This record gives sequence, C-alpha cells and structure tokens, in this order.
Amino acid sequence: MTPTQANVEKVALIFEGGAMRASYTAAVVVKLIEQGIVFPFVAGISAGATNTLNYLSSDPWRARASFIDLAADPNFGNWRTFVQGKGLFHAEYIYRQTSGPDGLLPFNMDAFASHPADLAIQALRCSDGATITWGRPDLRTLDEILPRVQASSTMPVVMPPVEIEGDFYVDGALGTSGGIALDAARAAGYTKFFIVLTQERGYTKGPLPAPWFYRRHFRRWPAVADALVTRHLRYNATREEVFALEDSGDAFVFVPDHMPVSNGERDLAKLTQAHALGLEQAEREVPAWREFLGLGPETA
Repeated sequence: MTPTQANVEKVALIFEGGAMRASYTAAVVVKLIEQGIVFPFVAGISAGATNTLNYLSSDPWRARASFIDLAADPNFGNWRTFVQGKGLFHAEYIYRQTSGPDGLLPFNMDAFASHPADLAIQALRCSDGATITWGRPDLRTLDEILPRVQASSTMPVVMPPVEIEGDFYVDGALGTSGGIALDAARAAGYTKFFIVLTQERGYTKGPLPAPWFYRRHFRRWPAVADALVTRHLRYNATREEVFALEDSGDAFVFVPDHMPVSNGERDLAKLTQAHALGLEQAEREVPAWREFLGLGPETA
C-alpha cells in the first residue's frame, strides 16, 4: 500500500551509491517499507538513486531484484557490450528497457507519483562539471525518470555518458558531495538525516591511479576528468561530515558491518548473500532507527 503522508518529521533519507554494493543496502529499502517508515524527503546518487526510486514506489520486491536478479540477466552487460559502446554495464537496457510494464523490473509509476515525499537525484554535467539536481518537477513521467537515473548512475569510462535535452551527464558521485547527497538534503532545508552508506566505517577513498589516463580519455570534457581526479577529496570530506553529524545526534548512519561485494560484483550467490547480511543488520537496527526517528517501539 502506498503511504499517503509522512510519519517521520524533519528528517531526510539519503542513499549513497556504490553500484552492486547496493545489494546490501537495498535491504534497508525493504525494511523501511515493511516498517511503514515514511520520510518527507529522499535523496540518492548513482545506485542510491535506484534505491530512492524503489523506496518511493513502495516496492520491496523491486528493491531486491534491482541489485540481485538483474545481474543474472544475459543483457546485463559484459565486455562485448563495452566494445559495442553500450557499456560494461549495459545501461540502456538496465535503466530503460527493464522498467516498463512488461520489463524485468516493472516500475510502479502510480505509487511513485502518489508517495508524499519530495526527492532529489544528482548527476554531473559534462560540459562544465556542474552538479545537477533533479526533483519532482523533473520526474513526472517514466520517460523523464529513466534517463536521469541512468545519468546519475553512469560510471565514467565503463559506461557511456547520457544525453538529456542536449547536455551530456555522468555519475553524480563525481559531484559536489562526492557521492553522498548531503548537500541536496541541506538545500531542501533539512538539518537531520538518516544516511545509508555502502562502505564500512573505516573506509577512506584514495586518489585514482594514472590521472593522465582520465585527462586524455575525457579531453572533450576536461571538467569530468577534474571531477574524477579530485573526487576522493570531496567524498572523504563528506564522510567526515556524516560521522560528525552522527556524533552530534543529528544523523543516524547505517554503515555496513561488513561489505562482502565490490561495486562490479556479478556473482548471484555473492549478491544474494550480501542482501541477506543487509537484512540481518537492518532487522537488528530497527529499534534504533525508530528511536532516532521518534516513531516509538515497533508494535506487533
């Protein structure tokens, strides 16, 4: 059943990206829906944009299938599709051809449209390196939603940039926040946050090796190369902010106890295990979630 109003007040939900690491954090989407926890605002980048849409369509089945079942699809992508210019992950198929009524992952547009939460998803504009944020006014139809989620999730080099209304875009993780849309939630006026990360607590992102490669590869769009080469600085700074907010009591941070898969994982058994581990952790943390959100204890 699609919720008609938020029961969480003045707290923004934020999903980090991480490609197939979201097999673990999709469990948070499942558990939030099962618990009937309805936020007034949701933001996500890259795989976090997919988690955002699945949460807003109140679809726990799709939340799981997006990062597990889809990996078993022969059209998911490989080196053949990469050589063909379609991407190592076949983005056109993953984000546009699976979501229709007869697709592998049909998207419940009616539930999404009627959900009470506002939202934000982000991508990087190739021409100038600007972080572009799309919200409800930009996401009214499936034809508007799907290319923007694809753009937000387009990992540079391994996936081709996405053209939308004459501009090209790549992964929002290259933007101002480094991949955790804290800036979008703050711009919407929020000061308290429920943040879902896809890396373990001790993780620190290092600089990319061979920056010359990215500068040459993106010589048409030097702003993309600059964003790639400097992303680790923004990402690490945002994580520091996130944990400072946790320390001050202004954020609840879901941090994977152990992240068993990489962003490029395709093994169905490993993805299934990651999701199961995420469910175990989410179930264990539900009482703390409810306390932070002011919802009171779970009732039978």
